[in-house]
Amino acid sequence: MKIFKLLIIFGIIITIFYPFHGADPIQYVNRETKEVRIEKVPGEFWLSWLYNNPLGELSLELLVKRKIVSEWYGNKMDSPESVGKIDDFVKEYNIDLSEAQKDKFSSFNDFFYRKLKTNARKIDTNYNSIVSPADGKVLVYKNIDNQDFIVKGYRFSLTKFLSNDKLANKYRGGSFLIVRLCPTDYHRYHFPLSGKIINENEIDGDYYSVSPIALKKKIEILCMNKRSYVEVHNDKIGEYLIVEVGATMVGSIIHSFSGKDIKKGEEMGYFKFGGSTIVLLFEKNKIKIDKDLINNTINGFETEIKMGENVAFFAI
Repeated sequence: MKIFKLLIIFGIIITIFYPFHGADPIQYVNRETKEVRIEKVPGEFWLSWLYNNPLGELSLELLVKRKIVSEWYGNKMDSPESVGKIDDFVKEYNIDLSEAQKDKFSSFNDFFYRKLKTNARKIDTNYNSIVSPADGKVLVYKNIDNQDFIVKGYRFSLTKFLSNDKLANKYRGGSFLIVRLCPTDYHRYHFPLSGKIINENEIDGDYYSVSPIALKKKIEILCMNKRSYVEVHNDKIGEYLIVEVGATMVGSIIHSFSGKDIKKGEEMGYFKFGGSTIVLLFEKNKIKIDKDLINNTINGFETEIKMGENVAFFAI
């Protein structure tokens, strides 16, 4: 009996610490220098454990992906006590607070979704430019129907992603940009192109991580997580979609815009604590994505970008 108990304990220990090697480093291209860099990921050990370990995966399915967990942690990051986490986070991940409008915060979330000074990000003003909605890492696809989606062997489903057959058909064969915000990024996001809002919707779902550590293991996460979208009409290219994807520990997705008429670079909203993702969808043959972003994606790398940088353009 004692031997049996020891075997069980030994099995649990092995399960907890498997795999020992962790996840592969997350590599990305710095757009300015063209260098390939390795991303420093908050909570990397636990992400690797959740998505690459049998016991971690069980914990993920039973508890971590649930809304209640993300809401609980989001509320914790709203508390005054969470202020104590800010200094260590800023030092550990080299956050430039000189860009922020203020340097004193009432909670970790107050710091996390901080506003930047008006000159901290330059918005590309070219008439036909489409800009990044956020700071982050981007993957791009000229025609979503002709490409494997991040992981070979999995075909991305617009119908599942948008939960709307009519809308999926409208954007089938269109251009697709995924902007991933990690926890160390500026977490407000903006409109990539001017226009008029014609449609808004929310899609209920889970709260898996959207880190590459998670996506490489379970790519369909983007079709399973809570998400919301806004459809905008632009006079030159027709309609385009901005989709906000929730993630583990994202306390809330907040819209901060008002009215129907919006301008390129205008703030759209912000995420409370946690990394998350903005997806842009354009109708077929309406835009041309910047070549460097396409080449980096083909080579298997995300590209680091800042909000307001040009990512695509349309013919005048």
